[in-house]
Amino acid sequence: MADTPATPAEIAAAWQRERPGTPTDSIEIVTPIWRLAKMFADDRARVLRAAGIDAATLDLLSVIRRSGPPYRLSTRQLAARALVTAGAISQRVARAERAGLIRRGPGETGRRSVAVSLTDEGHALIERSVDSVLGREASLVTGLSAAERATLATLLEKLTLDVRHRMTTGEPPPADR
Repeated sequence: MADTPATPAEIAAAWQRERPGTPTDSIEIVTPIWRLAKMFADDRARVLRAAGIDAATLDLLSVIRRSGPPYRLSTRQLAARALVTAGAISQRVARAERAGLIRRGPGETGRRSVAVSLTDEGHALIERSVDSVLGREASLVTGLSAAERATLATLLEKLTLDVRHRMTTGEPPPADR
């Protein structure tokens, strides 16, 4: 048995050999995506550790920072933009507030609404962290030309939209895409 992982083509061929007729067309797409996701996640975790921030806090501060001045969003907006539950946002906000990275204040839509904004320390941390993370990620994709990166980005977005549609509706997307 080899010490290196099988290539997606080898995995597909092995399944066809062992179980002829097994649908294996997706293996050469999905397996590299899983492998890349793991490599990117592991590398990002190392970069974040060096920057002194965890992934959940990076996500929270990034969403607020990308919103533009005054860098203030409601917890409902944060949850929607971060694609997490209200409970997850509450935990992230509490942790970041204890660390002095954000502050909570009254929201604009009523008594129960809470707005979250960056502190100076939170703003400085996200500025440093974004440079570290995005700089590293940019260096990891330089093996592709600019045209290849653009093509891959387009294809990944198309696949993401297609899979999201299928998972939420159970149906293939309209054929006009």
